[in-house]
Amino acid sequence: MISAVIIEDSRLARKELKEMLGQYDHVEVIGEADSGDKAIELIKLLNPDLIFLDIHLPGKNGFEVLEELDSVPAVIFTTAFDAYALRSFDFNTLDYLLKPIAPERLKIALQKAEHLLVKTERNTSEKLGIMDRIFVKDRNQAWFVTLAKIRIFEAYGNYTRIYFDEHNPLILKTLQQIYESVDDQVFIRANRQQLVNTQFITAIETLSGNRLQLTLSTNEKVTVSRRQTAKVKAYYLL
Repeated sequence: MISAVIIEDSRLARKELKEMLGQYDHVEVIGEADSGDKAIELIKLLNPDLIFLDIHLPGKNGFEVLEELDSVPAVIFTTAFDAYALRSFDFNTLDYLLKPIAPERLKIALQKAEHLLVKTERNTSEKLGIMDRIFVKDRNQAWFVTLAKIRIFEAYGNYTRIYFDEHNPLILKTLQQIYESVDDQVFIRANRQQLVNTQFITAIETLSGNRLQLTLSTNEKVTVSRRQTAKVKAYYLL
């Protein structure tokens, strides 16, 4: 069962979407809100799996709502305007539905939600996989990022800098905390400061002093410390 919340300032639009969702036995609408502030309170209270989020809301808009949340559910934007579609990609949303919502588009969006959310219930101790997403908020920007898109985690004191696409925001977690939460078959420890996504590594060069240098598909270079060289060589059977 997918628990959903509808955030929409139009009562009629909420009613129409709720009726459409009523055709899906595996979706339960557990709450509704008609403003940005109420949306934040409701999401924090109910912790839904999925939110249908209008962009134009009284008070805070849909993007500002997401930026206020510490833990963000899967998001499907619903709006009468297509001008915000590009910005919605910064949040790695599941889908962007234009109103009036077409039934076939809603079906596709729900299939995406089900694919994301229906993962055998995982213990919290289980490590994040390559297709899991994390929420990253830095200053006035926020993103939902799949681990597959992150090429480097880099220690920055008690923070960690995350490199993906052209972005490199900071999050308030140590590199060790990150390392303990991700799959070590995907992210290898290159040195005390950096974890590297193996999917981005395109070349490995041997340096003097029993060290290695990794070249990423972005042409970035990462030096493997002597301490980690043996583990990297074992991983790649070098």
